Amino acid sequence: MRACLIAFVLAVSAPAGWAAEPPASKAEAQAAAGDPVAAARARWERSPHGEVLRRIIPPNLTPAQLPEPQSRGAHLTVAYCVQCHNLAPPAMHDADKWPSIVERMLPRMQGRGNRGELMQELMAGVRAPSAEETQVIIAYLRRHAQKRVEADALPEANASRAWASFTHACAQCHTLPDPRRHTRAAWPGVVARMERNMEWMNRVVGSKRDPREPQYDSAEIVAYLRRHARP
Repeated sequence: MRACLIAFVLAVSAPAGWAAEPPASKAEAQAAAGDPVAAARARWERSPHGEVLRRIIPPNLTPAQLPEPQSRGAHLTVAYCVQCHNLAPPAMHDADKWPSIVERMLPRMQGRGNRGELMQELMAGVRAPSAEETQVIIAYLRRHAQKRVEADALPEANASRAWASFTHACAQCHTLPDPRRHTRAAWPGVVARMERNMEWMNRVVGSKRDPREPQYDSAEIVAYLRRHARP
């Protein structure tokens, strides 16, 4: 399994007492009236940087596949996040990490990121959420985030090459999953999908594998996950 090299890329339950989502804003109602995913794709086609945006996150998730797809949090996540990249699953990160990730996206969406004029070009035509909408998005992503697992608490921690390969390879792109998240039968397919995702993010179409990239033995990782998976 190859390492995820992109530096630009950028489920826990909700804590008791979280407030219900407030009513929709005018901006999101306007977005919901159309198809924000299709609108983003059309903008990318017109942009000289469209391929860069398209490659940030693999196109594996549709709005209907989000948890609580009819909630305001899901609608806002789609309306704003797909402007810049394909839809990311809330389980990509843990609940503690999502707030800082969303906050980091805001200046980029406003064309004030760390890439100067290039960022302005990348974000041309992009709308940023209001402060209130941002909090709704963060609450939604946290509610459906990946449950955080510390690498040292995993089976075989610091005692096997398989553990090292799994933790190093997977933590590059998302929060480490608990091996018990999937069954023994399911893990091979999950790992294969992750390999395709890494292929998508790391390489322009038609390019070849760089031998300087770190290499991981996917069979070894699958064997590790199956050893410690649910039956």
